[in-house]
Amino acid sequence: MRTLFYILQKEFAQIFRNKGMLPVIFVMPLVQMLVLVFAATNELRQVDLAIVDFDNSASSRKLTAEITGNPFFVVRQNLASTKDAEDLLMRNKVDLALVIPRNFDKDLTVSKKADVQILVDAINGMAAQLSLGYLSNVIGNYSQKILVKAGKPEPGLMKSIEVKPTYWFNPQLNFKYYMAPGILVVLITVIGVLLGGMNLVREKELGTIEQINVTPIKKWQFIAGKLLPFLAIGLFDLAFGLLVARLAFNIPIRGSMPLLFGMGSIYLVLVLSLGLFISTISDTVQQATFVTFFMLIVFILMSGLFTPVESMPDWAQKLDYANPLYYFVKIMRSIILKGSNFADIFNEFAALSVFAVSMFGLAIFRYRKTS
Repeated sequence: MRTLFYILQKEFAQIFRNKGMLPVIFVMPLVQMLVLVFAATNELRQVDLAIVDFDNSASSRKLTAEITGNPFFVVRQNLASTKDAEDLLMRNKVDLALVIPRNFDKDLTVSKKADVQILVDAINGMAAQLSLGYLSNVIGNYSQKILVKAGKPEPGLMKSIEVKPTYWFNPQLNFKYYMAPGILVVLITVIGVLLGGMNLVREKELGTIEQINVTPIKKWQFIAGKLLPFLAIGLFDLAFGLLVARLAFNIPIRGSMPLLFGMGSIYLVLVLSLGLFISTISDTVQQATFVTFFMLIVFILMSGLFTPVESMPDWAQKLDYANPLYYFVKIMRSIILKGSNFADIFNEFAALSVFAVSMFGLAIFRYRKTS
């Protein structure tokens, strides 16, 4: 233990002597939380809509008024033709175009049924589905008002049972509550894998590691000495990120903080060991950086941070069983938003523990004290 203590002294001195590393440790968490939580969102706050009204009747004007009265839509009216609307779609000036055909009012009066055409810019498939759903809902409500007024409601439109949903864990449907825990996982993952691994491989490039290799320090002592300082830094950044999430976004933290930091410690041991393993198979910082970023991009995109894992193909869901971010994103969201206890996240805990022990052992096994 005395040997490990001296290694830790040397590592902390080396970390705080590196002026380029301090902004990464203390500034990056603040910037990442304040910027990415706002930027990484699937919420639609505004949709640009073009309306082409060929009928120009009382019914078509009432439908247009229903849409323009909704603050969600920014409407362009008085277009002369469908081609004008298509041109706006092509130039990315609008997201949707509503075409009201001739005889719209007549069809509603005679048969209580009329058609409209909606043109959708579907480059962003998720945004296209959401915006189309909003517009279809407005049109459907307008249609229901007409049928009720005429005394001929269609089956299914007028129901005796009113559904009032209750949204658990995020009653305001605030997307920041969903994103902030995931962004925090990315933050401590980058610090763990990148900084932990770069610290060791940088010593290889400078040649200072040779001075340690000729000493009787055991391999596990050296790897543990490299890991523990960044474990402390990672836990500090986790606490700092939670503080920013609480103060800046008012995110409720419903679960146990000791449980959260306990799971964070296991996860940090895993990602730090992964970074150290990458550094043992790399000779230069450039090599380690390329391998690290390749792995991080795959892990982040498949973690369920941006896209629900349940929406992925079966083979991708099975691959996620080997993705540590997948487990820790679930743990963070469960503890922070749901207030889950240890029994609720035991499966994720078991998976992370097995990965952490295996990766730590692999980093020790792969480290060579000889060139």
